[in-house]
Amino acid sequence: MNRLLFGIMLLFSVLCSSCVTNKDVVYLQDKGTVVNDSLQIAELSKPYRVQVNDILSVNIKAIDSEVKKLVEVFQPVAEGAAGAAGGQGALYFNGFTVDLHGNIEFPILGDINVLGFTTDEIEDKVKTEILATYLKETTQIFVTIKLAGLRYTVTGEGVSGVYTLFQDRVNIIEAIANAGGLSNVADRRDIKIVRQYPYGQKIHSIDLTDIAAMKSPYYYIQPNDIILVKPLKRKALGSGETAAQTFTTIASIFSIVVSTYFLARNL
Repeated sequence: MNRLLFGIMLLFSVLCSSCVTNKDVVYLQDKGTVVNDSLQIAELSKPYRVQVNDILSVNIKAIDSEVKKLVEVFQPVAEGAAGAAGGQGALYFNGFTVDLHGNIEFPILGDINVLGFTTDEIEDKVKTEILATYLKETTQIFVTIKLAGLRYTVTGEGVSGVYTLFQDRVNIIEAIANAGGLSNVADRRDIKIVRQYPYGQKIHSIDLTDIAAMKSPYYYIQPNDIILVKPLKRKALGSGETAAQTFTTIASIFSIVVSTYFLARNL
């Protein structure tokens, strides 16, 4: 009987230690990694550089009425049409997709290479090309180029889907919240991010339970990021997420063990 009690106590200790605690689920905890109240986020201020398969939304405006008619040819999506015609779907068919060579194909102007450029740099490039080949250099036009939505994927423990947010900057916590959030048994300490680069893809890790994550270059997601969420190791033990669930598991196991013990003695 002493061995039985020892085994039960050992099992109780293992299951209690496998409960999901606040440290497992609370985002951005101060773990002594932040020296002062303000985080240095210079690395995060770097603008995004366009990659292959990105879709660009182009809007060109002019003050002069005659010039307005001339620049309409550069705008396959009329102002407001993207939302009325199906949002992301309209932009997919009418926006400018960056091909495998890093080019977008503009009416009249032909191919313009945009790979590795920021949207501000592409605006200047397009404006220069239009004025040099299509209009007078003194003509006033205003070129606005944006990414046609920030598209990303989240998959893993308790969450799965492809999402698009129409924002310039989205951090990973916002992206996960938009996907419905994570379950209590999701491993927030080791979120994987598969990121696209001109030379291929790389996998990065970020600990969302540590406030130092805000200084990470992966805190803000980029278009076509894949966010991978794995379960906590303790989930494999079959224990509950809360103390009540763990107690229920222990009680069930205790009942089975005791019943088996007394049945064996009576045989």
